Amino acid sequence: MLYHLWLTTQDWLRARGLDSYFMVLDQVLFRAIMSGLLAFALVLFFGKPVVRWLASKKIGDAARFDVKALDEALKSKQNTPTMGGLLIAGSILASTLLMADLSITYVQIALVVVASFACIGAVDDWLKLTAKSRGSASRQGLFAWEKLVFQLGIALLVGVFAHRAGMNPDGMGGGDSLAHAINLPFQKTYNSVQGVIAPGVMYLGVWLYAGVMILALTGMSNAVNITDGMDGLATGITMVIAVAMTALCVVAGSDTLSHQLLVPNVAASEELAVVGAALAGACMGFLWWNCSPAMVFMGDTGSLCLGATLGYIAVVIRQEFVFLVMSGVFLLEIFSVVLQVGYFKWTKGKRIFRCAPYHWHLHMGGWTEQKIVVRLWIVTIVLVGIGLATLKVR
Repeated sequence: MLYHLWLTTQDWLRARGLDSYFMVLDQVLFRAIMSGLLAFALVLFFGKPVVRWLASKKIGDAARFDVKALDEALKSKQNTPTMGGLLIAGSILASTLLMADLSITYVQIALVVVASFACIGAVDDWLKLTAKSRGSASRQGLFAWEKLVFQLGIALLVGVFAHRAGMNPDGMGGGDSLAHAINLPFQKTYNSVQGVIAPGVMYLGVWLYAGVMILALTGMSNAVNITDGMDGLATGITMVIAVAMTALCVVAGSDTLSHQLLVPNVAASEELAVVGAALAGACMGFLWWNCSPAMVFMGDTGSLCLGATLGYIAVVIRQEFVFLVMSGVFLLEIFSVVLQVGYFKWTKGKRIFRCAPYHWHLHMGGWTEQKIVVRLWIVTIVLVGIGLATLKVR
C-alpha cells in the first residue's frame, strides 16, 4: 500500500521537490529490508498483549507422548499459550500489504497461501485446545484426512494460478517461460557464452507444475509442524532459510544476476523478496517470545503457514532442489516420523529411534533442549551455505 501510495503521489511530490526523498521505494531490496524490520517490530510490539490474551482464554498447550519419561520431562511446558502463529501470519500479511507491489500476481497468491494455511492451523488449534471446555465428546482438532484435503486443495489451486502467472506475471497470458523450467542441480539454464537458453532445458506443464506445488506446500507445512516441538527450534531454522530464500528471490527476478549464476530468470519474482523478508522478520520477532523458556508456542497456526509459504516461494523461483538442501533438518524430522511409524507397524512393536521426531530421539539420548536447538540451527546454516554454493557449480 505504501508502494502504491508513492506511485500515485509521484507527480504531487515532484511538484514540491520531494520526489527524491521517496525514490528509494522503487528499489525492491529496500522494501524487502523494511518489510522484514516491520514484521519484526509488529511481533515484538504485539507479542506481550497477544500472549496475555491467549493465556486469559486458557489457550494453552499440553504435550502428550507415548513415552512416559518424555511426558514427565515436558510437564513444565504444560499450559504455555499456543496459537502464537496468529502473530506470525498477521505480521507477514501486514508487512507485505504495506511494502510489496500488490499488482504482481505472485504476491497476491503468496498472501492467499499465508492466510489460508494459517486458517487451517488456527481451526485445528482451536478445536484441540477448546475440546475440554466443550465436553468430553468434542472432537480433538481436525481429522488428519480433513487437514490433508484442505492442504491439497489449496495447494492445487495455488499451483494452477502460479503456473498461469508464470506465463506473464502481469496476468496477460502467453506461452511457456523460464518460470516453468525444470531447474536441475548443476544444470545451466543459460549458455554462458551466447547468453541464450541452454539446450536440454525442460518445462513443466500446468499439472506437473501443480503437482510440484502440492508436494512443496503440503510436505513442507507438515515438516515444519512436526519440527515445532522445542523452544525456538522451528522458528530459528525457518528464519535462516527465509533469509536465504529472500536473496534467491532477488536473484531470480534480476535478469543480470540470474544470467550470471545461470539460473532461471522468473519475471517479477523479485517482489517475493518482500514476502520472504517479512517471514524472516516475523520469525525473528517471534523468537523473542519463543526462545527457552518459551512464553508462547506458534501452534499449527504458525507452522503450517511458515512451511507452506517457504515451499511456495521455492517453487515459483524454480529453486526446489536448493530449497531441499537448505531444509535438510525439516526433512530429517518428517522422515524420522514416517520411518518410525512404518517400522513400528511392520515389526509389530520395534522402533528405529528412541522417540520421533528426531529431536526427541536426541533429547532422550541425553542432549539438553538448548543444545539440540542451537546445534540444529548450526546444521541449517551449514546446509544453507551448501545450497547457495551449488548455484555456482554448474
